This record gives sequence, C-alpha cells and structure tokens, in this order.
Amino acid sequence: MTEYIPKGKLFSTRVVVDKDFEELVERNYGKQVADRLELSLVEALYLVEKKRLSVSRERKLSFTRLLGHAHKKDKRMHERFTVFKDLRDRGLVVKTGFKFGCDFRVYQRGVGVKRGPKAPSEHTKWIVYAIPEDYRSSFQELSRAVRLAHSIRARMLWALVDNEGDVTYLEVTRLKP
Repeated sequence: MTEYIPKGKLFSTRVVVDKDFEELVERNYGKQVADRLELSLVEALYLVEKKRLSVSRERKLSFTRLLGHAHKKDKRMHERFTVFKDLRDRGLVVKTGFKFGCDFRVYQRGVGVKRGPKAPSEHTKWIVYAIPEDYRSSFQELSRAVRLAHSIRARMLWALVDNEGDVTYLEVTRLKP
C-alpha cells in the first residue's frame, strides 16, 4: 500500500494545504490558519524533495520547477533552502524568522512551537541568517543582529553557504568586559 502524500496548491510565495495536513503540523511545519496549513516556499521545497508533499499550480510541479519559481520570488532562496535543509536534517525545529528580521528561528529538538507562556526550553534557541560565503557586512548590521538575538534570549548564528553547498555556522555573541 502506498503512503498518502498531502497535496498543496502554490500561491505566489506560499503553498496552501487544505486537507490531510495533521502530520505536517505535528512535525512543526507551516502555520495553521483556520482549516488550512500555509507553508513557506522553503518548507514546501524541503517537503517536496523528501517526497512528503505534492505541489501543483495548474499541474503537479517537480522539485526543479518549484525551485525555479522560488528563485524568481526570492533571489536568496539557494542559501535559505540549503540552510533550512541542513537544520531540519539535523532534527531541529525551523520556522521562518520574518518577524524578527532574520531568515529562521530555530528551536531545540523535540520542542513543539506554541504561542503564549513558554518554559525556558520552549523559546527560540537560535536566530539564523543564511548568507553566501562572499557576503560582506557592516559592523552596524552585525551589532543589530546580535542585539536582536540577545533581546529575545536567543543565540545569533550566521550560516555561511559555500559554493559546494556546505554550511558553516558562526555564532556571534556580545561580550561585556
């Protein structure tokens, strides 16, 4: 017997799954809005590559076509997808970091993302910026990122993606003498 794969419909910058998405919610993918699940493009790409989701517009899209669409919408998709994949493959819970001005919020393994009061272990552990290896930054940008991380009691990581697709994580912290 073949395993059922949820089906999503592609909208500009998100994929919407309107039924049979409970397992995806349990695994901390997407955001449930009423009776549907909204996935970011990077989440949908990961799930399509892992054969855990099927995505269509007028017809079913291959991983390559979905990736092409995602690149048109986000020129940094290569770095973002590479980092997202690396983090999820390590068993970490990864959510978009848009509201924090970063690429991703990352939680420890086994943490269920929830709203409202949280235990210390349920808070965001890292905020992650996905960047190419030749990225240049100002000290002001670096300082803002570190201050943001500290303000939410998280650690700030820069995920450098090299030309071979390998990811190196650099933690930047603020030291008080």
